[in-house]
Amino acid sequence: MKKKILLKAPVLTRSGYGEQSRFALRALRSRPDLFEVFVQPLQWGQTSWISEEDDEKKWIDNAIEKTIAFLQHGGSFDASFQVTIPNEWEHLAPINIGFTAGMETTQVAHQWLLKGNEMDKILVVSDHSRDTYRNTTYIATHNETGQKQELSLQTPIITTNYPVKDHGEPLDLGMKLDYEFNFLAMAQAGPRKNLPNTIRWFVDEFRNEKVGLVVKANIAKNCLMDRERLLHDLKQMLAEYTDRQCKVYLLHGDMTDKEIHSLFEHPQIHALLTLTHGEGFGLPIFEAAYTGIPVIAPGWSGQLDFLVDKETGKSQFYNVEYDIQPIPKDVIWEGVIVEDSMWAYPREHSARQQMRRCFVDLTSEEAGETVKRCSDYADKLAEVFAQEKQYALMVSEVCETLGINTDTSQEEVLEFE
Repeated sequence: MKKKILLKAPVLTRSGYGEQSRFALRALRSRPDLFEVFVQPLQWGQTSWISEEDDEKKWIDNAIEKTIAFLQHGGSFDASFQVTIPNEWEHLAPINIGFTAGMETTQVAHQWLLKGNEMDKILVVSDHSRDTYRNTTYIATHNETGQKQELSLQTPIITTNYPVKDHGEPLDLGMKLDYEFNFLAMAQAGPRKNLPNTIRWFVDEFRNEKVGLVVKANIAKNCLMDRERLLHDLKQMLAEYTDRQCKVYLLHGDMTDKEIHSLFEHPQIHALLTLTHGEGFGLPIFEAAYTGIPVIAPGWSGQLDFLVDKETGKSQFYNVEYDIQPIPKDVIWEGVIVEDSMWAYPREHSARQQMRRCFVDLTSEEAGETVKRCSDYADKLAEVFAQEKQYALMVSEVCETLGINTDTSQEEVLEFE
């Protein structure tokens, strides 16, 4: 008999958690013989919702309507699968699985430990998130007895990485850039992504050269007001560089997954640049790596799951040095980003050095060697993070939690409802 699973997730939002939600949905849908999936959509901050009307969107809309009708008639679920930050997890079914992007810092909030211990299993997208969750402890005082006791995670926690996607042939975006060589930065314009330093340090390094930086970003939404505010901030930042030759482009607005992927394959974009303070996983970084373009990034947090070859231990990116220091006071988020936590601060000299090194490698007579190395590693990522393998891993973990005995081999052919 199929298990009825409620997927509570921001499955329709254009956000990192939205993509994570759709990953979970696709994995569950890959085994229609095992699961009947119901959907309760969540909002995610102020992010936009997906607008394209494809088959998956139609399926989600129908599933939401089915879920509402099922609940109105008193229906219940065998399990819940909740994709959100842990302090929002609830006891919704006899068995509850929490799936979080996890931690961009060195510590989780105590609320996450309390909520995590109410779950039957926790899934996270990187070993960094798993290890941070496991290694965080607090000394708590019992309200009634006054005794001190250690608070730590007791629930099993498993890493289930994202899969590589096959986007087919890239689209012609009609984007003509002034210079042949351009870096790409793709990030939300918030404190964690360190976008101002990314732009400033790029300009400082290539000020008098014909090199560009394409910044795909927004503040919260992809609306006109968001664009105007971000463009204003960018112009103010660059106002002091009056005589520069290098160019900075702002790319803003809704783009489909295929359009986004086409940026990584654009003939004038040659590398991805990120000076992030920390990532739960780092989807744009992952997409750049499996597309086969070089990545410049700090060597800390979730991106190491794919930027370091686990078989050889060799780094497959331009590794920016960093310091682990306390987070700024203004990013503390009660119940999510705690005051005592830390994250990575990339070093300017190293960031500029690695940008330069990447540029030289890709414009020298030996450029073909760099391109081949990145292409070969992209092929390896396509194998290690193959879609069927990642879906099968998630299905296996869900089945184990629900007590389902089934063969979920990695060779299984996926069939969608």
